[in-house]
Amino acid sequence: MNDIRTILRQAGDVLGDRLEAEALLAHALGVNRAWFFAHGDDVPASDAQARFDALVKRRAAGEPVAYIVERRDFWSLSLEVTPATLIPRPETERLVELALERLPRGGRVLDLGTGSGAIALAVAKERPDASVHAVDASEPALEVARRNARRLGLDVVFHHGDWFAPVAGERFDMVVSNPPYIEEGDMHLSRGDLRFEPLSALASGADGLDDIRRIVGDALPHLSPGGWLLFEHGWNQGEAVRRLFDVTRWSDVFTATDLEERDRVSGARSR
Repeated sequence: MNDIRTILRQAGDVLGDRLEAEALLAHALGVNRAWFFAHGDDVPASDAQARFDALVKRRAAGEPVAYIVERRDFWSLSLEVTPATLIPRPETERLVELALERLPRGGRVLDLGTGSGAIALAVAKERPDASVHAVDASEPALEVARRNARRLGLDVVFHHGDWFAPVAGERFDMVVSNPPYIEEGDMHLSRGDLRFEPLSALASGADGLDDIRRIVGDALPHLSPGGWLLFEHGWNQGEAVRRLFDVTRWSDVFTATDLEERDRVSGARSR
């Protein structure tokens, strides 16, 4: 039997990524990755080795690490994720930053298409004064979000339904969303991790903007005067989404870039 150091080196060679090998082995052993520094010479039990080998095989077949270990770090949170939810990505933290900058004290926030609850829970964590609501059309995704909220002890009100439908007649100081925005014919949908993620959370029409058009078109009746709408989109969609805002009904239209200086989040304020 090989020791931990050898096992990680071999798995890292198979996967082409040492960090992924460490994440899978930590999951198989029920430890954190820091444990490896003091236990590199340990030899794992045969059943743990078998669990790890099975995990490596799944990853080598393309399954995302987040789905295999059922966890993904986002903001300052460790979130449960499953194939029913989109895997939260670092780029979406930019949306959280921009939302927190604009959210008034004691404001009401609505997260559309919440998935694992990443955005709503991050806002609730940073702003316990806010009233945070979250909507998703997928009941399995909402169950994941509810479990995350309970485990983290964060207060979010979850609604099941399509976009604004479950909150008819309600108004919010801010609406945020990471909606589907990939073009339906994009070849990336059949490659890499995206093959395993829910298509309904990724693709939206021929130009990727169908759901964003719906959100922009339906948002105003759900915003308080001066309320903000902010959403994530693709790196090449900034100009197109800004054109969706009617300047007679919206003000302060903007697009913000991510850490790689790519268009990532756009938004506007209701007049």
